Amino acid sequence: MDKFVNINFLGAAGVVTGSKFLIETSEKIILIDCGMFQGLKELRELNWCDLPVDVAAIDVVLLTHGHLDHVGYLPRLFQQGFRGKIIGTAPTLAIAEIILRDSAKIHEEEAKKANKEQYSKHHPALPFYTLDDVTKTLQLFQVEIESKWISLSEHISYRFQYNGHIIGATFIELDINAKRFVFSGDIGRQNDYLLSDPKTPEWADFLFIESTYGNKLHPEEDVEEILTTIIKNIIHTRGNLIIPSFAVERLQTLMYILWKLYKKNKIPNIPIFVDSPMGANVLEVFKRFPKWHKLSPEECNAMCNHINIVQSYKETWETIDDKRSKIVIAGSGMVTGGRVLTYLQQLIDEPSTTVLLVGYQAEGTRGRQLQEGVHEIRFFGKYYPVKATIKSVDSLSAHADQKDLLNWMQTIKNIPEKIYLIHGEPTALDAFRVKIKDVYNWDASIPKLTDVVKVMV
Repeated sequence: MDKFVNINFLGAAGVVTGSKFLIETSEKIILIDCGMFQGLKELRELNWCDLPVDVAAIDVVLLTHGHLDHVGYLPRLFQQGFRGKIIGTAPTLAIAEIILRDSAKIHEEEAKKANKEQYSKHHPALPFYTLDDVTKTLQLFQVEIESKWISLSEHISYRFQYNGHIIGATFIELDINAKRFVFSGDIGRQNDYLLSDPKTPEWADFLFIESTYGNKLHPEEDVEEILTTIIKNIIHTRGNLIIPSFAVERLQTLMYILWKLYKKNKIPNIPIFVDSPMGANVLEVFKRFPKWHKLSPEECNAMCNHINIVQSYKETWETIDDKRSKIVIAGSGMVTGGRVLTYLQQLIDEPSTTVLLVGYQAEGTRGRQLQEGVHEIRFFGKYYPVKATIKSVDSLSAHADQKDLLNWMQTIKNIPEKIYLIHGEPTALDAFRVKIKDVYNWDASIPKLTDVVKVMV
């Protein structure tokens, strides 16, 4: 085997989204994650560019977890000639299938709407990929179990390790010629409502670690108390609480907390609507893989029975027209698309509406705009005044904060040869680089998009 390995930073370098790391060796070419860019327009436009590598030569894609910014580019990879294996844990591939099908459906619907209403600059507007592209891509999926070393070739093997964050999520240990490459994926948090604590690596010659909250500590918030206060207030004002939510994990966590608050008599039996076809499908994944989370089957069923699952777009409008005070949890978490747009389009100009943001809002997303206090917001080519109350709860994030990230690294017994800080915005990356130097006296670098690094193995 050659002594060098090339590492191509094709995404999540200097930005949070679009995770893609290509590892080129003389034996195998491996892509770690295959995510879509989200947020800023110049990033989203990168999604339409073919990857600057020989896609057909890639042997395998290893997935850390099923979020769109880690799997959403897979159908485009297929379009560009990839025919290798796409490997992940069983829940990760189940989540990836749900997310890809939902994503394709949204792309097709948005292209159709843009063409009908002629608000796109492109004539015709084309979907990023179709359901047919997704179906073809799914044929390449292959399940592997967690915690077991799998051989890819004579000198290359890998292992998935439980990582919290969302159901099925792992970090990846990749051994190449006896050197260990560790890809953190997205690291979960301690004492999560639904998930066990992340495992941690014991050795890393080359460490690729996410830095989403590399410059922040999650606030010590009483989420249950905050929700109770907001809910009592919307009942008092006869308003609506709209929670844009990520369909995977966050939505299920919110359902669990709201069900618990009702069980404890902290909130009345206010109608709760979950309007996310994808979120409903993810609930089925929780039922299929009980060993991957803390909920018992009885709790899962009771929680689901307490909440109204919106089944159709017709029911979306019935929910909007329902004059009762209510809670609506709808996708997407960063207000970039999905059913939540319809609710906000109709209700964001009402002072009795409260919008609660419950996760990371990437730069350039509507969620970030709302968080930063915009006076108007654009949906489907038109502007709407923001008269609703906008609130944020940061402590529900599924990402480790700076302290959690440093703790995750502390079990590494050696001094890594190279540490690459990825999946973060510039200020977070730089703050985390300085903190790692202060705490461990390790040097970390911050790669840029399309950087290629050669390392000796």
